[in-house]
Amino acid sequence: MAIQFHQTSKEFHLYNEQISYIIKVLENGQLGHVYFGKHLTDREDFGYLVEYATRDMAPYPFEGRSNFSLEHLKQEYPTFGSGDTRYPAFELESADGSRVADFKYKTHEIYSGKKEIQGLPAVYVEDDSEADTLEIVLEDTFLKTEIVLSYTIFNGRPVITRHARFACGNENGITLLNCMSGCLDLPDKEYKMVELAGTWNRERHPHTRKLCYGTQGVYSMHGCSSHQFNPFLMLKRKEADEFSGEVIGFSLVYSGDFLAQVEVDNFDVTRVVMGIHPNEFRWELEKGESFQTPEMVMVYSEHGMNGMSQTYHELYRTRLARGKWRDQARPILINNWEATYFDFIEEKILNIARKAKEIGIELFVLDDGWFGKRNWDNASLGDWYPNLEKLPEGITGLAGKIEDLGMKFGLWFEPEMTNKDSDLFREHPDWLLADIRRNYCHSRNQYVLDFSKPEVVDHIHGQMRKILQDAPVSYVKWDMNRAFSEVFSNGNSKSYQGKVRHKYILGVYSLYERLIQEFPEILFESCASGGARFDPGMLYYAPQAWTSDDTDAVERIKIQYGTSYVYPISSIGSHVSASPNHQVFRNTSLEMRGNVAYFGTFGYELDITKLPEEELEQMKEQIAFMKKYRDLIQKGVFYRLKSPFEGNHSAWGVIADDRSEGLMAYFRVMQPPQGKFERICFKGLDETAAYSVQECFGAKMDCGVHYGDELMYAGLSVSDCSSGLAGVAREQQGDYFSRLFHIKKTDVM
Repeated sequence: MAIQFHQTSKEFHLYNEQISYIIKVLENGQLGHVYFGKHLTDREDFGYLVEYATRDMAPYPFEGRSNFSLEHLKQEYPTFGSGDTRYPAFELESADGSRVADFKYKTHEIYSGKKEIQGLPAVYVEDDSEADTLEIVLEDTFLKTEIVLSYTIFNGRPVITRHARFACGNENGITLLNCMSGCLDLPDKEYKMVELAGTWNRERHPHTRKLCYGTQGVYSMHGCSSHQFNPFLMLKRKEADEFSGEVIGFSLVYSGDFLAQVEVDNFDVTRVVMGIHPNEFRWELEKGESFQTPEMVMVYSEHGMNGMSQTYHELYRTRLARGKWRDQARPILINNWEATYFDFIEEKILNIARKAKEIGIELFVLDDGWFGKRNWDNASLGDWYPNLEKLPEGITGLAGKIEDLGMKFGLWFEPEMTNKDSDLFREHPDWLLADIRRNYCHSRNQYVLDFSKPEVVDHIHGQMRKILQDAPVSYVKWDMNRAFSEVFSNGNSKSYQGKVRHKYILGVYSLYERLIQEFPEILFESCASGGARFDPGMLYYAPQAWTSDDTDAVERIKIQYGTSYVYPISSIGSHVSASPNHQVFRNTSLEMRGNVAYFGTFGYELDITKLPEEELEQMKEQIAFMKKYRDLIQKGVFYRLKSPFEGNHSAWGVIADDRSEGLMAYFRVMQPPQGKFERICFKGLDETAAYSVQECFGAKMDCGVHYGDELMYAGLSVSDCSSGLAGVAREQQGDYFSRLFHIKKTDVM
């Protein structure tokens, strides 16, 4: 058992070979935080790490004991107003308006395995031996309310997951005003905070700042996890880099409004809280009711940012993603959106599909415009029946013809939205998530449906189920193209309104779950105007996500690099699109577009019927390459080797788990005049093994055979004629240049 409770010291020690997490029941019955970090040998008492001090103006709960104050103690799940004036992990209100709370240790349970969280996504185990769980019950006897804090530690992984459940036993009820998924108090502030920030078309760029006094954090109040910020934070020691140093990651398995905040007090104690954003949140609980927070996943690494990322990758790929498509090779697809937009008829679609089949593409995805009277973005969202003017035999007929070509068929939906020009809106204007008595915003000519209402979810489910039952659909792209504005649930009570934002996300999750259970063979891909809902909550239902609407290869290097801080490349939707690019109008070679897109799910998004024969032949080669190596790419260990945010050159690679082979991609954005020599050092190889190195495309250079230690410590030369080396990769020179190398163990040296 990886969790010990020491009765004498009243300490809990969660540990494996990599990490330790220590909790102590304090003298006042509340929970103190003692330690989180590298593994410590278990002992009876770590109480010496709890530091008591007398501070001026600090409140003290014990008469005559001036060195015990919650304001200056590290805690597990602190509240405001009982002596601690820092930001709390939770806040509640009793029926008489009092917000005073005093939750003390009542009991605990330790067991093997990990329970599901009802109605919410979470990481899981396939066998109880994979993890151990501690549930600590706290009780406020005056409020007759309990909090159950859950902690799971995974064997063999430096991971702690946390969540909380509030259970009301009060005759008059209570109201939750704030309930974070977890809190971590750290003993110093010598960290840099890394967040993933951006906007539409440039999502998840890493930004780093030194911690300072006060609060710093990221959040979303968009109704989704957002383009602007991701539900993730990293704290890294000042000397930590990609491959060395201490790093702690915090990731929230949730898809709605969130808060991830770091507070540094004036004695340099650092407090991290993460959970549902408290803005517009007010959840009333009657006696017998409970509330469950989402799950927070904490990862500790002593091997830098790559070490943290690789833990998240393996955990989220194998114990968050579920179902048939978790481990199965993803099909190479073509999506018609940038090829046709709304302007298509069946024959135009079939022409693209026929050409796609010729070059080896496996799945055709029909995007927006196939339903209702949809010819532009101002009509028919919510009317999920086929437009027979475009598709005379409907989705069933088109999908059958695609299948007859020997391809699979996929379909786009935007289930959570409607247009005013739609049958759904005309019949149910009260289903809008807006105060329909007042003026309310639109975005992209569309409006958000109130998924907090079960009848709305049921209606959309019925329409989607009929399409998916009637037609051979193998893939669903689930989009969501606008943020919330005036959040109000028409026809519901005042007390209901504080629940709406969270209930909306629960409605989205419930629809996903119903469809997954009914259609387990379908591959779901999540999307939100590109990457506005690329979060762990979505990966529980859809094992891949559309990473960004920006398909430009140069921009995608940065977007995919940042995304890899948390998310496995098996989840990163990446397509080769047209040149010039439709978002930034940049011209890049088909080779470079492919070299970037390989490191994701891989597909195409352009009109291949208009391409010259030589490009189609090149695409055949790309498709054959991806089919050969997609298992390695999907399941291998991903390494960030050189950051695109630090200069003109960048690199990344993937190495098989058994270190037998790998791929390394090198990118140079602008052609330098008389550039310096360049080397890239691989990671993750067997130091004593010999590897053959072969360039995959372009010059297709045979780079010889090298020992693993050479490739990792001396590096592979990627210098070319721009560095003065005559004849090396000469035909590939110019701006937006890339090279791809395959390495494989060999006995020949």
